[in-house]
Amino acid sequence: MSRLGRLPVVIPQGVQVQVDSEERRVEVKGPKGALSMEYRPEVEVKVEDGVCRVERKNDTKKARSFHGLYRQLIHNMVKGVSEGFEKVLLINGIGYRAEVRGNVVVLSLGFSMPIEYLVPEGVTVTVEENTRIRVSGIDKALVGKVAAEIRSLRPVEPYKGKGIRYENEMVRRKVGKAGVK
Repeated sequence: MSRLGRLPVVIPQGVQVQVDSEERRVEVKGPKGALSMEYRPEVEVKVEDGVCRVERKNDTKKARSFHGLYRQLIHNMVKGVSEGFEKVLLINGIGYRAEVRGNVVVLSLGFSMPIEYLVPEGVTVTVEENTRIRVSGIDKALVGKVAAEIRSLRPVEPYKGKGIRYENEMVRRKVGKAGVK
């Protein structure tokens, strides 16, 4: 049995989880917003006594793999509507900076023209001190996707460390040329 799948998802105060078995849909509502997701017929979702459990209908390989997946997705939905998710990106480089104009992030990353990144609905992007980008929202996958797309505009290069990186990311630096003697 899946170690992750058999753990119950504890529903905190102020969060509602509704399961529609006929349409195979889970809806989670909380103080920060609402999320919904459809689930596969190989698993079954039940809500009772303030916890949500995911059970598989049979013991096939597909059902076993979906068991832990859907438990974790529901856990992320509950955490998202109660606490939210956040990723922090750091910009390093002379003249590299970012600013927010409405729902567009304008990034100056050493190219001839500034890059404009359109922020999707459901995600909030704030810039602190022109070099610190904070991506937050209730959907963990969407927050991670937006942060990864912004980072991919100028990944960190290993020689001088210039570019965009995650706050907790370690960049392995390389030694440059030895030079002529």
